[in-house]
Amino acid sequence: MNKKLRIIFMGTPDFAVPSLEKLVENGINVVAVITSTDKIGGRGKQAIISDVKKCALKYNILLLQPEKLKDETFLEELKALKADLQIVVAFRMLPEVVWNMPPLGTFNLHASLLPDYRGAAPINWAIINGEKETGLTTFFLKHEIDTGEVIFQEKTPILPEDNIGTLYEKMKIQGADLLLKTVKSIESGNYQTIPQKYDENKNKHAPKIFRETCEIDTTKNKIEVHNFVRGLSPYPCAWVNLANKNCKIFQTNIHTEVPENLLEQKEKFITDNKKFLFLACADGYLSIEELQLEGKKRMKVDEFLRGFRL
Repeated sequence: MNKKLRIIFMGTPDFAVPSLEKLVENGINVVAVITSTDKIGGRGKQAIISDVKKCALKYNILLLQPEKLKDETFLEELKALKADLQIVVAFRMLPEVVWNMPPLGTFNLHASLLPDYRGAAPINWAIINGEKETGLTTFFLKHEIDTGEVIFQEKTPILPEDNIGTLYEKMKIQGADLLLKTVKSIESGNYQTIPQKYDENKNKHAPKIFRETCEIDTTKNKIEVHNFVRGLSPYPCAWVNLANKNCKIFQTNIHTEVPENLLEQKEKFITDNKKFLFLACADGYLSIEELQLEGKKRMKVDEFLRGFRL
């Protein structure tokens, strides 16, 4: 094929920015960017624009910000751009009239090794479930979400010290490289797709995370709770009730030994009120290293205990 494709890029958060930058800086013909509408917020009620919009403005790329993706005016604008291919990175669900419009289709960059971790929060759930590796997938969109034929996949190790923050940063850069590889392969016609083989009983899911999802379940063992904290830190953050207040937990340690004389307390929390704070789990105590009590700032545990006594 080797034709210079006309491409439309769709995305909203910062995860999508390296992908858009990578395309533009490698001479890919991005004719338009579609992102979310501006929001009004903050103390001054200022317009809050998406990270992808900021990137598009930097490169002077045509911007479309439809409220409704089935709006006739928007669809006419989309058709007029005569895109050969559309790319989706961290955007909302598309109606068929949109994803089926370009002759080469629409592909998505997803932060898991599909068909595992279909859904809204694949990086979080891979860490929460204690995986040692995850990855990225490019695939063509079809009716059912995250089910289309796979173009490319690349694995990503999950290190013991990784949390959602560190892994997210690594994967957004790796994803940009995979996305560029996918575009170049489609441009040259040098690629083959592979159908996903999905098993409801074997493949893992990545549903959206809500505040109630983030409450720590202390009936689970130490490793499970530790991975839960990693998978939600630094945002949206796991939390537990401490002294009748919401307490966010940013970092824990499974390797800290509890002093023998304190084990007799058999409380949900045990502490020397100086240097350490332990949380009871199903198989013992987990050391809390960094936390934020409701109404207070984020602190290391020793700093916290200097101003708070259990």
